[in-house]
Amino acid sequence: MPAVKTAYLCQQCGASSPKWSGQCPSCAAWNTLVETIAAPRAPSRPSSAARSVAGSAAVSPIGVITSAEAARLTSGLGEVDRVLGGGFVPGSIILIGGDPGIGKSTLLLQLAARVAAGGGRALYVTAEESAAQVRGRAERIGGVVDGLDLAATTELETALAAIESVSPALAVVDSVQTLTSPDLAGPAGSVGQVREVAARLAELAKAGQTCIALVGHVTKEGTVAGPRTLEHLVDAVIYLEGERLGSTRLLRAAKNRFGSTDEVGVLEMRGDGLAEVEDASRFFLESEEAPSAGSAVTIALEGTRPLAVEIQALSASTSYGSPRRATTGIDANRVLMLIAVLARHAGLNLSGHDVYVNVAGGLRIDEPAADLAVATALASSLRDRPVRRGVVLAGEVALSGRLRSAVRADRRLLEAGRLGFGTLVTGPARGERGRTAPSGMVVASTIREALEHVLEG
Repeated sequence: MPAVKTAYLCQQCGASSPKWSGQCPSCAAWNTLVETIAAPRAPSRPSSAARSVAGSAAVSPIGVITSAEAARLTSGLGEVDRVLGGGFVPGSIILIGGDPGIGKSTLLLQLAARVAAGGGRALYVTAEESAAQVRGRAERIGGVVDGLDLAATTELETALAAIESVSPALAVVDSVQTLTSPDLAGPAGSVGQVREVAARLAELAKAGQTCIALVGHVTKEGTVAGPRTLEHLVDAVIYLEGERLGSTRLLRAAKNRFGSTDEVGVLEMRGDGLAEVEDASRFFLESEEAPSAGSAVTIALEGTRPLAVEIQALSASTSYGSPRRATTGIDANRVLMLIAVLARHAGLNLSGHDVYVNVAGGLRIDEPAADLAVATALASSLRDRPVRRGVVLAGEVALSGRLRSAVRADRRLLEAGRLGFGTLVTGPARGERGRTAPSGMVVASTIREALEHVLEG
């Protein structure tokens, strides 16, 4: 068998080099050359007639092509199906990333077991643990079922042969950074190895009906380790988030070719594995006791799902010249803007106070509709006046101090009523100023007006 030829490609400009160098000879970028299997020489250019025949054979009317979304494989967990867009798509490849110990392997072993219990065939390829270790975890989560096979190997060719021989509906590879291809000289986890392993697995998935789920390690910045092309090779990139010592786990899609990237799945880590949270809104509310100063509730939209989330704020006077600003679960720059708006348009000066803002439950909120709740929590903490009982807030705060209605305010109002909140405070919708608000909705034009309505005393 002839030796496989390798080359070094620049990840920035695509130039090729016969040997590794610290600097790309073409674009002068540093540390961008990655070992790659050299592509075979292209055949001689065919004649124009041959090119015409080949080109016409490759073209098909879109109306005769079958959609890949016609049949999906349910995962057995509704929260996972919500994030995936309805379930696993046959022939697709999915990358699941997350911090160490967050539960990636546990989740995928559960999904493989549920697929097997539902009548499908599943294969779990482990390159980080032994088969006995995986069996022990399967016993703990109730995953010892017929139709679930295990394979322990660190060699890519062995893993590919196992998937081809079993032809499962779902194949889990744990992890993409620990498999190695003998055609490359780099160690496991190197950029060249990760890209080659992912490319070969993606090629196998596209050629059949097996959905392949890859476990990916993450860097200190929270992104999947390896080349950026790894995320381009797969059909979906899913992140499992949460505090290691906490029980809440959030499932988010950073990329999804078969569904929305706005949905979020809420799971809870228990002794027997990850379980669905039936009522996520009640789950994120800290308690049903009377509200305290520095706390405000908002209804956030995560995709199509409304979630009641508690915003907590604390302001404390400081003797230092530069007060501290710390946030968890919300953009710090957004909080700084709201502090300035409160000082300018509500007469609440926080320049001499340390400010801490936290989103309870480990959820992260990115939508501007949480502005009003954050500003109210800050004002409540500074004035030591709690928010009136039964009030939720959702609205965008402008730099002028004016409010704008939250998107889909009617849906947020329904969720607030279901949870026992009688009033939703928001801003006026564009083009609807002067109109009568629905029952249970209070419209405030400015941040000062909203604070006067919602704060006790």
